[in-house]
Amino acid sequence: MDIISVKEWAEKHGVSERTVRNYCAQGKIEGAQIVGKTWNIPADVEPPLRKNKGKTSPLLMRLREEKDSHYKGGIYHYVQVALTYNSNHIEGSRLTEQQTRYIFETNTIGITNESVNIDDIIETTNHFKAIDYIIRIAEEKLTESVIKELHRIIKSGTSYEKKSWFRVGDYKSLPNEVGGMETTAPEEVKTEMSALLKSYNTKKNISLEDIIDFHHRFESIHPFQDGNGRVGRLIMFKECLRYGIVPFIITDVLKMFYYRGLSEWNHIRGYLLDTCLTAQDEFKEKLDKAKIKY
Repeated sequence: MDIISVKEWAEKHGVSERTVRNYCAQGKIEGAQIVGKTWNIPADVEPPLRKNKGKTSPLLMRLREEKDSHYKGGIYHYVQVALTYNSNHIEGSRLTEQQTRYIFETNTIGITNESVNIDDIIETTNHFKAIDYIIRIAEEKLTESVIKELHRIIKSGTSYEKKSWFRVGDYKSLPNEVGGMETTAPEEVKTEMSALLKSYNTKKNISLEDIIDFHHRFESIHPFQDGNGRVGRLIMFKECLRYGIVPFIITDVLKMFYYRGLSEWNHIRGYLLDTCLTAQDEFKEKLDKAKIKY
């Protein structure tokens, strides 16, 4: 039986070395053995399948229970504040995490000595609603209507809605760019999004890498005039819940690694994969404290 290294097995199956080491440590690769600090892996063993067991994950059940019961201080509370604050902050919101928490807990902004952008407040409350939406429809198929509804929720009531060229809940009408790079032209967005969703939804055994790949392709298309990052990260969270994968929150600390990973995805997938895995490890710590199995 031929034995290969973690790096060779990772390259063979198109996953990151960190993912392979995690598989080995969790006993998910049959025949893998550690020698010193190095894993030896049978060359002919196949990757573990990501199975959707057809039942609601413990995390999703807990999120729904805590949401419906208005439970404070649990994992639902954490997700609402942490995901909303960090995703908005990445996009330039000046609200602090404490202000975000205060809005969620009291539905008020509190007194501040600095001016506050009204859109930041509206998009924060909207983001809370968007998280509730993905928790409710987490197990549903990802479609254009779901994606557009997320955008509609996020941008409703903002100053953008008053602009004649801005389409709340619909694809962009004007060209835009991300990180200095051109994105899909408005007239081609519908075709590109349909192709992306068809490619994604026909895959079997969706993995974390598949979800991240969808995110990269979605952000490359940049289908909306604004709000693409927030919608894209909400989609990732939803799809992790859908397939029983531990979700993750890209924090402000990981922001630059996240940006680098997106820009390098087509060349070196490991950058973004490792960033998301690091964020996933942080989320696992929260699940461990809440005694939620994963």
